[in-house]
Amino acid sequence: MPNRAGLLFARQFLANPRHVGSLVPSSRALVARMLDRVDWSRVTTAVEYGPGTGVVTRAMLARMRPDARLFAFEINPDFARHLTGHVADPRLVVVPASAELVGAHVPDGCDLVISCLPLTLMPGPVRQRILAATAAVLAPGAAMIGYQYSPVRLGDIKAVFGDVQLRLEPRNWPPAVVYIARR
Repeated sequence: MPNRAGLLFARQFLANPRHVGSLVPSSRALVARMLDRVDWSRVTTAVEYGPGTGVVTRAMLARMRPDARLFAFEINPDFARHLTGHVADPRLVVVPASAELVGAHVPDGCDLVISCLPLTLMPGPVRQRILAATAAVLAPGAAMIGYQYSPVRLGDIKAVFGDVQLRLEPRNWPPAVVYIARR
């Protein structure tokens, strides 16, 4: 039987598939593929885009240092409320705003950005503003790691970051392409 978080996720996808991007949250395999290559001992400030019900958020917090901070940008008010009410960790700051505004909320920059946004489904100008804002807040050598279900817009990421590595994660539904982007 699906849990409440899973039902919330499915309802939000059915209400607005262009904002949620998938009927089900990320699989454990996809989360591991994104997070296992991060040197968490160096991350003091992390950002997550599109945390949804918190599957990736919880995995990030489990790996983060006790003195680190995680800024989770979520524009869906139902997801933002869910995170605030169900993830009790003082390191988590839920930001009910677009990832375009990351610089205003994380003015000192960050060591890592994890993106769960459906960039492929976004209008081009919004996608470009998010990528530019992300590049501006990342510390030198830091990465933006995310996934897409289609490689169609990965060229936009390469245009901003230059260095983009790709890895397929077939143990997710749907299968996903994980990217690691650095400037």
